[in-house]
Amino acid sequence: MHFHGYLWTGDKAVHDKESVRRPPSSTEPASTSPPEVIQRYREAVTEWRVTGVPPMQTAHWLLKPAAFVRGTWDDPERAAAWLGDRLVEHAPRFAAKADRGSAWQAALVAAAAERLGWGGDVSHGFYLERPVFLSLALVTCSPNRAMADQPCPAG
Repeated sequence: MHFHGYLWTGDKAVHDKESVRRPPSSTEPASTSPPEVIQRYREAVTEWRVTGVPPMQTAHWLLKPAAFVRGTWDDPERAAAWLGDRLVEHAPRFAAKADRGSAWQAALVAAAAERLGWGGDVSHGFYLERPVFLSLALVTCSPNRAMADQPCPAG
């Protein structure tokens, strides 16, 4: 078992666009499907694998290309430390200034290490300066509890 780290910053309006955050369905919509269903399917097919926008389900990061992996660790504490480093790095830009406290960051890191230790995934999102949003994720790989048959994106 190992862990992959993912980071995305971008416009919150893009983050809120579900069509780029859900993998395409395995079946194409029928020609009689509503236009918005057909459009969402087309967007998912063209954008899913090329966009770094976080998926709706954390484990779905494993369906994305390995190029989106920001780090890989065998140890949950080291993976959680990466999360803590990213929190410190972005803290000055947090929209909610109360989120800057080091005790708060330490608690998130400790909780992440614990969760990764039993094979869970970790996902956090924070507003930065408007309209920017930060998404951080640590995903357990080989196997992932939610997608046990999914191979590692890094090979």
